[in-house]
Amino acid sequence: MFTKRKKLWILGGALVILLVGGLTIAGMQDKGLAVQVATVGREDLQSKVSANGKIQAVTKADISASIMGQVTKLAVKEGDRVTKGQFLMEIDPRSASAQSDAMRASLLAALSDLNSSSANLNQARSDYERAKTNRAAGIISTSDLEHAKTAFDTARAAEESLRRRAEQAKANLNQSHVGLGFSTITAPMDGTVTARRIELGETAVPGIQSQPGTVLVTISDMSKVEAEMEVDEASIPTVKLAQKAQVRIDAYPNQTFDGEVTEVGGSPILKASTNEAIKFKVKVWIKNPPLTIKPGLSAQADIFTGSREKSLAIPIQSLVTREIKTKPGEVPTPGAPRDEEGVWLFDAKGKTKFVAVKTGLLGDLNVEVIEGLKGGERVITGPFRILRDLKGGEQVREDKSKKKDDKKDEKKG
Repeated sequence: MFTKRKKLWILGGALVILLVGGLTIAGMQDKGLAVQVATVGREDLQSKVSANGKIQAVTKADISASIMGQVTKLAVKEGDRVTKGQFLMEIDPRSASAQSDAMRASLLAALSDLNSSSANLNQARSDYERAKTNRAAGIISTSDLEHAKTAFDTARAAEESLRRRAEQAKANLNQSHVGLGFSTITAPMDGTVTARRIELGETAVPGIQSQPGTVLVTISDMSKVEAEMEVDEASIPTVKLAQKAQVRIDAYPNQTFDGEVTEVGGSPILKASTNEAIKFKVKVWIKNPPLTIKPGLSAQADIFTGSREKSLAIPIQSLVTREIKTKPGEVPTPGAPRDEEGVWLFDAKGKTKFVAVKTGLLGDLNVEVIEGLKGGERVITGPFRILRDLKGGEQVREDKSKKKDDKKDEKKG
């Protein structure tokens, strides 16, 4: 009986020891801040700039009126194919024609006055020559000679003035012919009528080329189209001519189109308000557009700005910025950076250590490390609330629950 009781006591004690030991080990395992960790390795990186914009023809012509008048003939509608020189519309030519007639009458009047003035000049010249002869013979006085010379000079000046007036009248007539020609509008190029903002009977108003409200018809060559994108100021330095791109057009879901950068704006797009972000215009030529594409369609483009093979990389979320600490009594160098980029390492002792890094190419999820790491290090990737408050030397432990959840999601997928 005693033996059995003794055995029970021994068994109970062993269980207590095991339980206490297990709790101690568990406590040791739970010691420190729970963080997510990633191992620094190499991978292929592809950086890109994403932007939104609109589809437009590479070559287009916005046609405005050069004279004011009512549209009396209209021969095209949106979607029509036209060829260079084809008649598009007529603006009432009666006003221009009347003006041309008035200019012709003015020219005739000026020419008539010029003829009369030329006759007067010839007469004054003859009188002056005769007066010089008579004065030399002593027949007339010096005063009579001077009167004859004055009459000649006056007639010559009058004739010159009327000659210039006749030339001006002739120029005005020629200009009126040009204005009369403006009443007939023809296509300046082959293409498609992509916009018509005037109706038969409406009044066309002259305006600056492409000024909103004065454009009557837009003709576009839709055989070659581009996406005009708006790229923010932080990304524009990496965008260069001839870079490849992929374009997505909302009207053609689940399709991508190859593109190439053909223009990078050198000045910001004018903003409607001061609160808008600064953006630059970038044009991407679309190599394989669908036949039914139309200008004005919404588009998104990924412009590929660089790539690296087998590049040393870290997750973007592991990269932090902190203020550069100065030693007591040390004066910061004027103009020197005040912040530095780096990562928090999970060292072999389970402590945090900050390492400054120099980054390069930015991929979708990872960023290239040029200096500061060699590969194989374990960097802390989160959570952000812990990364934000780390000072260095904290005890941490790897939170593996997230990895388990990821594996479950992979199995479900």
